[in-house]
Amino acid sequence: MARALILETTFLIDLERETAHPRPGPALRFLEKNTEDSLYLTFTIAGELAAGRDAAGREAWEEFLAPFHLLSCTPEVCWRYGEAYRYLRENGRLIGTNDLWIAATAVAFAMPLVTRNERHFRRVPGLQVLAYLAESGGSD
Repeated sequence: MARALILETTFLIDLERETAHPRPGPALRFLEKNTEDSLYLTFTIAGELAAGRDAAGREAWEEFLAPFHLLSCTPEVCWRYGEAYRYLRENGRLIGTNDLWIAATAVAFAMPLVTRNERHFRRVPGLQVLAYLAESGGSD
């Protein structure tokens, strides 16, 4: 059954590294096992990827984004951000601003988030997290 999945930045970094090496790693294996799924990025992830490239790299950035659907910021995303922020702050478990926007977007669009940073994102209520195994392991 096909799903709509959001690929988080750690996944995309692993994917870029793996495509540069002769043997597939966990990100490529995940994609091979999930060929029917529609793949999405959040506006925040697109921004993070743009920050890693200089202005001359815009064409390469756009080419990298081309296979993915891009999710924009909506009033629902903003509300979910506020809800998650309040909850995490009250419980002393805040995560980074960009990660919180990514999580809020996934919750607002009711889409699972594919990441190797599972423990970090599992702090966000209502977020469905799909972890894939990365050789480098997860981080918090």
